[in-house]
Amino acid sequence: MRRLLLLLVCPGVLGLFLQLWLFSTPHHRLVIGILSARQHRPLRDTIRSTWGSQRPHQPLLRFIVGSEPCPVPPEDREDPYSCHLLNITSPKLHHEIPAFIGPLPSSSTHSQLSVTFRVLHPIIITRLGAWCPGSNRNFSVRLFQAEHEEPLCGARFTPLSPGTLSQVSPNSPRTTSWVTSTNQESTTEICYKPVEQFILPEGFHGTIRWDSHDPEGLPMWGVHQVTLNNGGGVLRLITAEEGLLPYDFSQGVEGIAGGFVYSVHDGEALLRHLQTRPQRLEEYQATLTAEESDLREESDTHGDIIFVNLVDTYRNVPRKLLLFYRWLVGSVDFDFLLKTDDDCFVDLDNVLRALEARKLKGPNAWWGNFRLNWGVDRTGKWQELEYLSPAYPPFTCGSGYVISQDIVRWLADNADRLKTYQGEDVSMGIWMSAIGPRRYQDENWLCEKTCEGGMLSSPQYSPQELSELWQKKERCGKACGVS
Repeated sequence: MRRLLLLLVCPGVLGLFLQLWLFSTPHHRLVIGILSARQHRPLRDTIRSTWGSQRPHQPLLRFIVGSEPCPVPPEDREDPYSCHLLNITSPKLHHEIPAFIGPLPSSSTHSQLSVTFRVLHPIIITRLGAWCPGSNRNFSVRLFQAEHEEPLCGARFTPLSPGTLSQVSPNSPRTTSWVTSTNQESTTEICYKPVEQFILPEGFHGTIRWDSHDPEGLPMWGVHQVTLNNGGGVLRLITAEEGLLPYDFSQGVEGIAGGFVYSVHDGEALLRHLQTRPQRLEEYQATLTAEESDLREESDTHGDIIFVNLVDTYRNVPRKLLLFYRWLVGSVDFDFLLKTDDDCFVDLDNVLRALEARKLKGPNAWWGNFRLNWGVDRTGKWQELEYLSPAYPPFTCGSGYVISQDIVRWLADNADRLKTYQGEDVSMGIWMSAIGPRRYQDENWLCEKTCEGGMLSSPQYSPQELSELWQKKERCGKACGVS
C-alpha cells in the first residue's frame, strides 16, 4: 500500500522506473536459440569458441536444455528416444506362447480385421491362427511389417485344411499348438498352422491381418476384450486410439479373429541383462550426479543456458522448444529468432547479410528450407503415431530457420494447447499450418551434412568438425568452397 501511495503521489517515479527498465532491456534484431542435450557440453563449448563466439554486434545466443535427466539407463529404455522403462519381468523362456486369451468371439460382418503390435525384445512367430473354420469358412492370416505391403508370412484356412487344434490349457509349458481361452462356460478354439520363422527384432512393428474369402464375416474380438500374453513384457499391442493408422492398402478395421504363437529369442541373454540392471542403475545415477554438477558449473560460468522444465529426451524436444519460446517472449525484446541445433555450423556472417538483403519483415515471416509433401513414418526414430495424415504440412529441415517475433509469441501463448509430435521440425510445420505464415524458401539452410560457399547452416557435425570449419573460415573468410 505504501508503494501504491508513492506512485500516486509521485507519478514521475513510475515513469523513471519504466524508462530505466526499458533502457536495461536492449533490443535485438536477431536472437539465436540452440537446442542442446544435457550431455552435449563438448558441442556447446565448441560453438562458444567458434561461430557463436562473442564479437561486436553478436546476436544474443542461448542454449536450450531440459532441467531433468531421464533416470532410466539408456540400455533399459524401450527405445533410445524416450524415457520409458523396458518393463520386462520374469520372461517366459523355452515356451511357445499363445498371444491372446479372451472370451468367445462375437459374430462380425467385417471381411478384414487387423491388430498391430510392437516387439520389445526379439521374438520368433512360429504359428498363425484363426478361429477354427466350420463348414463353408475360408480365410487367411498374414503377418506384415507395419507400412509394408508384402507379408512376411501367412497361412490359409479352409474346411478341408483347417489347421491343428489342441485342447491344451494355455498355462501348460511346452506345447506345439494351443487353445487360447478356456473358462467354465466355454472354450474358444483357435486352429494354427506353422509358418516360416523369422526373428522379429527389438523395435519391430508388426500387423497381423485376417481376411475372409467368403460372404460370411469374421468372428471377432475387440482389442480390449482380450488379454495379451506378453511373455513377461516382450510384446505389447498398439491400438488405434494411440494414433497408429493401418497401412494404406488395408481397408479393414481393428479387431482380432484368431491369434499367433511365438517364442522369446535368446532368452539367456535377456536374463543376463535383467540380472545386471541394479548395478547398471547405480552406475548411471552416479553419472547423472556428475553431469548435473558439471551443467550447473557450466551455466554459472557462461550464463547462456536456459533450463526448461522437462525431462531431456528426443521425444520431448517439441515441448522443450515451446517452453523456450515462452521464456523468450517474457525476457527478451527482439525482432527475429534463429533456431538451430548444437551439432550445426551456422555462418552468422552469411545469415546477417541475407537477413538484411531480403529485407525480412514481420509479421508472420518464416525463413528456411522447406520440405514439401514429406511422408509420415510409422516406424523408427521418426515414428509418428499421432498425426493421422499420410504426409506432413511444409516444415523446415532441422539445421536452422528464422521466424518473426509475432510467431514466437503465438507459439508461446498457445504452448499448453499445442499438441506435440515426434520431432520439433514436423511439429513446427503442423503448428504453422494453423496460422499460414509467409514462407521464404532458401536452400542455403542445408538439410544434409555438406559444405557450400553461400550456406547459412549445415547439420550433423562433431566438435572437431565444427572447429575445423571455423578455422578454415578464419583463415580464408569462408568455411568451405567459393560460392
